[in-house]
Amino acid sequence: MTPTPPRPLRVGIVCPYSFDVPGGVQFHVRDLAEALIAQGHHVSVLAPADDDTPIPPYMTSAGRAVPVRYNGAVARMTFGPLTAARVRRWLAAGEFDVLHLHEPVTPSLGMLALWIAEGPIVATMHTALVRSRALQMAYPLVRQSLEKISARIAVSEDARRTLVEHMGGDAVVIPNGVYVDRFRTARPDPRWTGTPDAPTIAFLGRLDEPRKGLPVLLDAVPAVLRRHPGARFLVAGRGETGPEEVRRLLGDDARAVEFLGGITDDEKAGLLRSVDVYCAPQTGGESFGIVLVEAMSAGAAVVASDLGAFRRVLDEATAGTLFRTGDADDLAATLLRVLDDEGLREKARTHAAEVVQRYDWSHVTQEVLTVYEMVSAGGAGHVGEDPSSRRATLGRLIRSDRRDR
Repeated sequence: MTPTPPRPLRVGIVCPYSFDVPGGVQFHVRDLAEALIAQGHHVSVLAPADDDTPIPPYMTSAGRAVPVRYNGAVARMTFGPLTAARVRRWLAAGEFDVLHLHEPVTPSLGMLALWIAEGPIVATMHTALVRSRALQMAYPLVRQSLEKISARIAVSEDARRTLVEHMGGDAVVIPNGVYVDRFRTARPDPRWTGTPDAPTIAFLGRLDEPRKGLPVLLDAVPAVLRRHPGARFLVAGRGETGPEEVRRLLGDDARAVEFLGGITDDEKAGLLRSVDVYCAPQTGGESFGIVLVEAMSAGAAVVASDLGAFRRVLDEATAGTLFRTGDADDLAATLLRVLDDEGLREKARTHAAEVVQRYDWSHVTQEVLTVYEMVSAGGAGHVGEDPSSRRATLGRLIRSDRRDR
């Protein structure tokens, strides 16, 4: 007897951060939505976006976002009564079986949707911090509403620990997903392909966010060039840092640093498929490390700072090589050791090819769907508007506005 396939679900996903300047959470939301749609589910994503920002057809814009300092970075989010009204209209039109909120404790769309909605609600936590003033301030605003959440997901053990310590409760760990084959089969780009005499080392990230660690990598450049004078450091990402600043910092050694600016997804895959080493020098605030998985999928040898999240993604440093966080001298020594030892690189790459399968969307989507099926089978019905939310939401918005003044 042929088993009955699982019924298609109507899923509403709320992303707190704007798609004007996309980052890890936005990419996760986008890829999850597309993976679910590919399996026959109906998905609608609500996210901030300016009117002229191109968004896919399954996405609804919640309006323009404003920059807010959050978790050591500048995030673009939207909040307030007008945004709350847009959330209500989107919920009413969606008739969702499951509402999936990302970062519902962030003062943006996820928090508003949590206040307004009731029914089967799943929340994914991405943040990993030892101490977070932002979370401590936001928690009183959502403390009662957190009881509405039917199931919690954390993208890593670090994110789960942050959730437990700041908000109580627990979560199932389901990692961020990667389309592994997209990176494994990407075409190398001759512009970025290294040679024995001129190896290439890549960095991806916001250039003006200190926690992304670009200054640590730049400080390591001179020591690497002394042994490999032809080495090239390929820096991709947006931000204020540029060639002039690096020239002041490195002098003649700045010739080895090439700024690529913002790159497309296809260019990123090609870059990671081409380089000898991908370097992740982040200094903190990382809950997972999706770019490490992308680099491993593409076959690049990974050198990363010894953060807990990175150590776990690299399978306790068996799928990559770690250096002391924030230590440029140790980073230089580690880069030289990896560049000089083809056997070390090959061993790590071989193991990485196995490790990344756990993060492929084919597996991650099934884990998320298991959670959806669990909460939607609990008899909670469709997602709807909480009858008590209108007065309560208005009061919270007023109190939040006063607190920000």
